Amino acid sequence: MSALAETGHEGGVVLAARNVAKAYGNVHALKGVNFDIHRGQVTTLFGENGAGKSTLMKILSGVVQPTSGEIILDGEPIVFASSSQARDRGISIIHQELSLAPNMNVRDNIFMGREIMTAAGVDFAEEERQTRLLMEELEEDIDPLTPVEDLRLGQQQIVEIARALSVNSRILIMDEPTSALSASEVEVLFKVIRDLTNRGVSIVYISHHLEEALQITNHAVVLRDGAMTAYAERKDIDLEWIVRHMVGDNFDLGSPPSGYDKGGVALSIEGLTVPDPGGAGYSVVDGMSLSVRAGEIVCIYGLMGAGRTELLETVAGRLKATTGKVVLKGRDVTGQSIAACIRDGLVLVPEDRQRDGLVQTMTVGRNLSLASLGAFTRGLFTSTAREAGLVDEAIRKVHIKTDGGGAAIGSLSGGNQQKVVIGKMLATNPQVILLDEPSRGIDIGAKAEVFKLLAERAKQGLAVIYTTSEVGECLSIAHRIVVMRRGRISAEFGPDVTKEQIMAASGEAMHAH
Repeated sequence: MSALAETGHEGGVVLAARNVAKAYGNVHALKGVNFDIHRGQVTTLFGENGAGKSTLMKILSGVVQPTSGEIILDGEPIVFASSSQARDRGISIIHQELSLAPNMNVRDNIFMGREIMTAAGVDFAEEERQTRLLMEELEEDIDPLTPVEDLRLGQQQIVEIARALSVNSRILIMDEPTSALSASEVEVLFKVIRDLTNRGVSIVYISHHLEEALQITNHAVVLRDGAMTAYAERKDIDLEWIVRHMVGDNFDLGSPPSGYDKGGVALSIEGLTVPDPGGAGYSVVDGMSLSVRAGEIVCIYGLMGAGRTELLETVAGRLKATTGKVVLKGRDVTGQSIAACIRDGLVLVPEDRQRDGLVQTMTVGRNLSLASLGAFTRGLFTSTAREAGLVDEAIRKVHIKTDGGGAAIGSLSGGNQQKVVIGKMLATNPQVILLDEPSRGIDIGAKAEVFKLLAERAKQGLAVIYTTSEVGECLSIAHRIVVMRRGRISAEFGPDVTKEQIMAASGEAMHAH
């Protein structure tokens, strides 16, 4: 088919939702939503956690059926009984929470359930060849035979994207595809998206990174409380327009808390060196020193691979350093276990909340009280009344939207799950809290609440260190911004720094789009 014929229907509607509603019991997740997906264009869905974005995606990709309304594909009403039916019709979805099999390699994950067969069985060599091509296309140097569990979160996301690309989808739904990617990986993904749309593929894109999404979107749809509040083409919108329709006016991520005296040094990192956990023979943290005072909020900014995660994990007792020490309130705690660090008042909120921060089979309350069991356990007996008191207090303090401590953790939105992880750690009354990308995958409203919470606790004397790969988040509540690059501190700034200065110090070029 010629390129002209390929793009002949550019911009025509390929998939449409008409009055689509979804109710779970008394909860109306979607209320009569109408929107169109255009051929060869990117339609972005904006909205806070719980606005109904993921529900709509699940309906469009056949994972769940709508309570009422209909889906129209190529002008004909259609009902998908399953996601594989939708996939057969060219609709694929890339989920935010990765659905990879960690114990299998990259190749087998990409072709799982649709292996390339010959008379002699599975053609592993052909699968490997296609996997290599996909990795080249995504500019990612990942060997097809690498077990997925050995990959960083960002690389796993790339594999998830590769899997969807391998099916030759005509409509590709991307739910937070960049939440774990570095700036350079995002650039590559955007290039892939542009290539796909040029080939006539339609993209439905969900992102909490608003500025980022604006770079590639053609149409913007805003959902709020299950209803569509606004729809416009790219030329008619800007950042303020999105935020206004998402959360109302007057919105910001806060400012550094003031009006109190900071205390003495709460945490001191002295000449810390950490070898690459993957055994690559170089140091991911290279002789780094940093001290934080009680009541101070420090933001660590850096690109993927700068060593932010490894630094925090070493300080919190997860990884081992080869040289240097960690001093908490004047006491050397280097090499302590995670449990000993928590007991001494040093806690970490990890980046991957699904894997490391929550127990999916437990209730909200049990997750919240997990780290503080010692506070209401005497010998073999746990005081349920004290535990219930702690849970209620944590739900109130951290503003978790839930039916109560007995609700399943999976029933909460991503933002509220993140608040549970933070609430769990705050319930131990720490002196120092480390947060690795605390706003990953949560919407702008939840972000503001998380930052407000941290600012409040800093005023009470808590030392806070958080990492981010979003420049805008550096310029919120941090008293100090430390930029990491290749395991070292490349610059340090006060709160009056510009975005450009931070990005330049991280080695990130400002790309014009």
